[in-house]
Amino acid sequence: MRLSFKRIALGTIAVLVVGTAVVGIAKWRELKRAQFVASMFSGADEIDNFRHMNAIFPTRTIAKAGTPYLIPAGKSEPLPETYVYEGKTLDTAKFLADTDTTGLIVIHHDKIVHEQYWHGNDKDTRWISWSVGKSFISALVGIAIHDGKIASIDDQIVKYAPELKGTGYDGVTIKNALQMSSGVGWNEDYSDQNSDIARFGRTLAFGGSMVEFAKTLKRAHEPGTYNLYNSMDAQVLGLVLKNATGETPSDYLSQKIWSKIGAERDGYWVLDDYGNELAAGGVNVTARDYAKFGLLYLHDGNWHGEQLVPAAWVKASHTPDAPYMMPGENDHKSETSAGMGYGYLWWVPGSVDGPYSAIGIYNQFVYVDPAHDLVIVKTSANHTYGSGTTEASYRELETFALFRAIADKLDAAP
Repeated sequence: MRLSFKRIALGTIAVLVVGTAVVGIAKWRELKRAQFVASMFSGADEIDNFRHMNAIFPTRTIAKAGTPYLIPAGKSEPLPETYVYEGKTLDTAKFLADTDTTGLIVIHHDKIVHEQYWHGNDKDTRWISWSVGKSFISALVGIAIHDGKIASIDDQIVKYAPELKGTGYDGVTIKNALQMSSGVGWNEDYSDQNSDIARFGRTLAFGGSMVEFAKTLKRAHEPGTYNLYNSMDAQVLGLVLKNATGETPSDYLSQKIWSKIGAERDGYWVLDDYGNELAAGGVNVTARDYAKFGLLYLHDGNWHGEQLVPAAWVKASHTPDAPYMMPGENDHKSETSAGMGYGYLWWVPGSVDGPYSAIGIYNQFVYVDPAHDLVIVKTSANHTYGSGTTEASYRELETFALFRAIADKLDAAP
């Protein structure tokens, strides 16, 4: 009896110790999340956080497969020492340092001509995409339509996400959401702690459901009439994909793209506590693998003879097709556009037939320039990003000026 009691007592203590440890880990992660969200857009150094998002949030693997594809090395080309922005000649090295650049890859004619890392990153570092991940969602929607999982881009979101009936997203089409023209009211001001994007971040940090958060949003404009950058538009498309395909966006991305482009590392996707992907920007992969996604689009969705993303979808994704989607300012688009055009979760910074880019906060870029047969990837942790609402804080248009200078220098190279 004593032996049995002793065993029971020891077993109980063990359970309590393990239970306390589990609670402690959970509380630590919750505290870490809260600290992380509170630090964003405050000027804090986020480099370590951005390469270890899986230590802060739950994640799901984006599995690679087979032999990694190593992008061939071309003739090494130095970056231009200067570039011109708003009539001023500026120093490239200073800009890269000021924006806390952690990686820069330049691919010209399908070969790496420049690859450089800073702040402890290297070719194996997985880095948070932020809104670059929206362009991954765009690709998956195009594939799902091709596969017959989604009948039409003009279908209403609630056809595939009935959870959103009676909300601001009732009556919004898939195309509306892809073009950030859902009409749902939204404030994406990163410097405002009471903005919708700030509340969205806190919901994720404190274990709330992103689907439930979407249900709280109200209609502000007629769908398909006004371009307003709204991260929730991409988030609900993640729900559409999950319901339409029967697979998580992570698994669908792995199956349809990641396992086929020779990804060098498994990626991972940040989740909420309910197992839903942060479709608005939670992809984490290496700079080289971001570059492969750019190459896939540079080649109209074709990867070495296999059409992974329909070519017509790739073209439509970077072709604004309505006045409120065009580059330039007008009364039917918000100031958050910074004068850029928009396609299907891809930005068009200049002319409609020019380069296009996936862009994420803190200066993440996958830049595709078909005219120059060029892809540029920049990963960053720009500590001034979101400290205000102007280009002086964002430095996105300035980044494009540097990218154009890189293209011009490559054109001039012997």
